[in-house]
Amino acid sequence: MMLTLYGHPISSFTWKVLTALYENETPFESVTVDQNTYGAFIAKWPMGKFPILLDSDRNQMISETSVIIEYLDAYYPGRTPFMPKDFDTALEVRRWDRIFDHLNVTMSKTVVDNIRPDGQRDPYGVEEAKRIMRGVYGVVETQLADREFIVGKSFTLADCAAAPALWYSVRNLPLDGGLPRIGAYLDRLKARPSFARALQGSEPLFHMYPGA
Repeated sequence: MMLTLYGHPISSFTWKVLTALYENETPFESVTVDQNTYGAFIAKWPMGKFPILLDSDRNQMISETSVIIEYLDAYYPGRTPFMPKDFDTALEVRRWDRIFDHLNVTMSKTVVDNIRPDGQRDPYGVEEAKRIMRGVYGVVETQLADREFIVGKSFTLADCAAAPALWYSVRNLPLDGGLPRIGAYLDRLKARPSFARALQGSEPLFHMYPGA
């Protein structure tokens, strides 16, 4: 197997890359980073941030999810191109990819607070994170006014980022019926076979998610 993905089944950023791999049915081996594999993972990537992708054929290690997906688009293309050829449209895709990654990271602050010991929680930080998340929800709702996906009619890198970010975010900050476009968009993403497969693969370990 040329491609090996080091990640974790309940990691939202791992889902982002898994969605891209499944979208184009790209063959790869998956390695779960746990107590048995952590040493080998850190030896490959001392920063300790997963996922990473190893390409034995090209002798490359690729980190950062957006870079990994663009790498797949360049060297292992399939039926779904993740980056448009038009430069201006590609900039839009990258911009929305960053917005959803920002949502993802901000959302994680509310998750981490759930596992802090009593007396060490940060209610102010959680409320600030939720304020930022509501702001992101607002711009996403507006963007989806006339679009099937976040940048037009095509599934792109930005949608790979949106699917896990929104799926986890609405668990921690529900839409409460006030953002119908986001709700419908998330339903479309959950129905897409590639993301549905990433979700399905997480189910045996989802009890590990704080508050699940």
